[in-house]
Amino acid sequence: MSSDTDTGRSAYRIEDLSRITGTTVRTIRAYTDRGLLPKPERRGRANVYDDTHLERLRQIADLLERGYTLASIKELLAAWDAGTGLGGVLGLVGEVDRPWSDERPVRMGLAELTEAFGGAPDPSAVREAVRLGVLEPVPGSADEFTVPSPQELAVAVELHAAGVPLGAITVHLRELRGQVEHISERFLEFTTEYVFQRFLQHPPSDTEAAEAAELVRRLRPLAQQTVDAELARAMRLRATAHVRRHLGDALPPAAPDREPEPVPLPAPQLAPGPGDGVQVALPAATVRAVRELVGAEHVAAFVAAAADREAAARRMDALTPKTHLPGRSSPA
Repeated sequence: MSSDTDTGRSAYRIEDLSRITGTTVRTIRAYTDRGLLPKPERRGRANVYDDTHLERLRQIADLLERGYTLASIKELLAAWDAGTGLGGVLGLVGEVDRPWSDERPVRMGLAELTEAFGGAPDPSAVREAVRLGVLEPVPGSADEFTVPSPQELAVAVELHAAGVPLGAITVHLRELRGQVEHISERFLEFTTEYVFQRFLQHPPSDTEAAEAAELVRRLRPLAQQTVDAELARAMRLRATAHVRRHLGDALPPAAPDREPEPVPLPAPQLAPGPGDGVQVALPAATVRAVRELVGAEHVAAFVAAAADREAAARRMDALTPKTHLPGRSSPA
C-alpha cells in the first residue's frame, strides 16, 4: 500500500485489498468484471486501487452477510452511484426482509420430536420435514433442530394425533404451500401496481425510500388479515355443505311442530303479478318429501315448476269453452 501524493488518497495493489478485506484476488477481479467494483486505474503495467474500492468491497461483504444476492447488490450499488442514499434503500429492503410473523423459532431435540409424533422414530419423515423447511438442522448437532414456525409444527402434531399419516400431512403441506405462494404473488402484484409503482420508476431518494418502508409496515398485516377472513368464510360455507353431503341421511328429522320452512320461489316468467318474488311458507313435511324426491338443491325449482304448471292449467280451463259432453252433468 502507498499514498498518492497528487490526490492524497491511498493506493492499493490488488494483493493489498485482498489482505485488508479478506476477499480473494480472484473474487475482486470477478466483482470488477460484473460491474460491482469500479475498474482500477492503470498506471504503467500495474492496476492501482484506492479507498473507493476498499469501501465498496466492505459494502459488498456487509450485504452478503445480510443475505443479499450479487444481482440485488449490484442494483443497490447502482442506486447509490446514481445519487440515491444507500441507507434509505437498505432501510426499505430491510423492512421487506423482516419476518412477516410474530412467531419466534424454537429448538427441539430429536427425542422430543419423536415423542410429539407418537414415540415411533421415523427418519424419512424428519428428512422430508427438513426438505420442506419445517425443521432446520442446528449446525454441529446431529439430533437438534430449529423450528421456524412452532404453530405449523403444532398443526402437524394435532393432525397426526387425529389419525392423519405423516406422508399425507407432507403432501397436503406441499399443495397448500403452492396455493399460498400464488396468493402472495398476486397480492404483491396488486400492491405493486397500485401502491409501489411510483417508487420503482427511478432509484428512490432517502425520503421516498422511507415513505415506501412506512407503507410496507402499514400493509404488512393486510395480506394475512384478508386470507384469515376469506378462509373463515369459505370454511363456514364448505364445512356446512360437506357435513350435510356426507351425513344427510343420518341427520335427525325435523321436529313435527316446527314452523313451516319458507321456500323462496322465483318470479314466474308468464303473467307476472304483484306477488312476484315473495317467500311462500310450506309445511315442513311437504318440503322434506320434495327434498327426498329431487334433492335439497332442487326444492325451490321443483315447487316453482309445480306452481307454474298449476297456474297454466287454470288459465287453460278459463280459456276453454264450457261444453257439455254426453253422459256428463253440468257443474253445480
